[in-house]
Amino acid sequence: MEWVSLLLFLAVIGLLLAGFPVAFSLGGTALIFALAGVIGGGFESAFLHGLPNRMYGIMTNETLVAVPLFVFMGITLERAKIAEALLETLSALFGSMRGGLGISVMLVGMLLAASTGIVGATVVTMGLLSLPTMLKRGYSPAIPAGTICASGTLGQIIPPSIVLVMLGDVMSSAYQRAQLAQGIFSPKTLSVGDLFAGAVIPGLLLVVLYVTYLFIVTIVNPAAMPARDNTDEKRVSFLDVLTALLPPLSLIFAVLGSILAGIATPTEAAGVGASGALLIALQRRQLSKKRLLEIMRGTLRISSMVFMILIGASVFSLVFRGYGGDDGVRALLDALPGGIFAAVLVVMLVMFLLGFVLDFIEITFVVVPIVAPVLLSMGLDPVWLGIMIAINLQTSFLTPPFGFALFYLRGVAPASVTTAQIYRGVIPFVGIQVLALVILAVFPDLVTWLPNRLYGN
Repeated sequence: MEWVSLLLFLAVIGLLLAGFPVAFSLGGTALIFALAGVIGGGFESAFLHGLPNRMYGIMTNETLVAVPLFVFMGITLERAKIAEALLETLSALFGSMRGGLGISVMLVGMLLAASTGIVGATVVTMGLLSLPTMLKRGYSPAIPAGTICASGTLGQIIPPSIVLVMLGDVMSSAYQRAQLAQGIFSPKTLSVGDLFAGAVIPGLLLVVLYVTYLFIVTIVNPAAMPARDNTDEKRVSFLDVLTALLPPLSLIFAVLGSILAGIATPTEAAGVGASGALLIALQRRQLSKKRLLEIMRGTLRISSMVFMILIGASVFSLVFRGYGGDDGVRALLDALPGGIFAAVLVVMLVMFLLGFVLDFIEITFVVVPIVAPVLLSMGLDPVWLGIMIAINLQTSFLTPPFGFALFYLRGVAPASVTTAQIYRGVIPFVGIQVLALVILAVFPDLVTWLPNRLYGN
């Protein structure tokens, strides 16, 4: 009955492309297929008996509690206007250096990624703040467009990332299933902290590659990133820099440092981050009663969406497995010529293409549980595979013509910046993303070294 599982998958993709709500498309389609199968005798109704346990498992999953807390932290920092202070200070700090504003935008994007982890919010915020200024100073429109989109998607990979929290939970279950399938009945565990540690060096590698590219542009095409006349800019003192950088850096250190040091779990650290974000907003006098209500409503809306999708995806994966979809995927990947390399390449390509039309949440909860156990049973390192998936999804967020980051920027960019210029600006950064994937494939220790060093895995 594997063909039915393929039909189920295609039906869900078709409904999502038609614009139907994700959670209800996943759960509703799966239940319809299950009902048809029970009536026709091709589906064992006992599979549906596992639904209550799955729902209860989602409700009591302590790791997933970190999601609304990190969302709350990100929205609070966005409302606290921390990006404005960072961009103003860093752009003034670089003085009249050629390309200094572009590099400032990239560094601010990195700090926002490590603080908020919300791609859409970062791209929109940086687009509103920095794009008009960069255009006014004579930057070629493609350069700031690509820089803003690329820096915004760093929230996918730089911890603490909401993507890594959800991916860590899914990969943990997939890793245990893969070990049980191999006859290992005392399976090793994978935590969100492992993925956070594994993402540190690749995240910094991407930032270095991005900044290196901007330096090269200033040399090869200096007219695209002209030097700034600093006569119209105020000079910043060490105290100004400290005032702008200390709050977000302290928050990042408190959240990420406590996780990597083993002092706190990701959920506990997320609570610290949410509290710290409130303190920063209070210190900056940006936390009125009305704004707090907006933050709480935004957190509730995003968190509800995530958990509804997770519930729908749980129903989908249960029915998909009941029709033998797991066995079909395993047989397909095992039959590929080229072994593990070909299997990973095909899976990454499929996820990359799905990233054009599906959000990372849907891919994480729908596709990863299907393919990850198969790949992990082939002997791949779970941390390495998780980081490769995260960067791959980040790449699809950037790739024209369907990358989500491009739509976010298009929504706030002035009419003078054409869609073609946005596409042209992000293409070099897509190439950098692919280069990063190749580097991590050739040198997997860049991912696994820090987790092994910290946790001895």
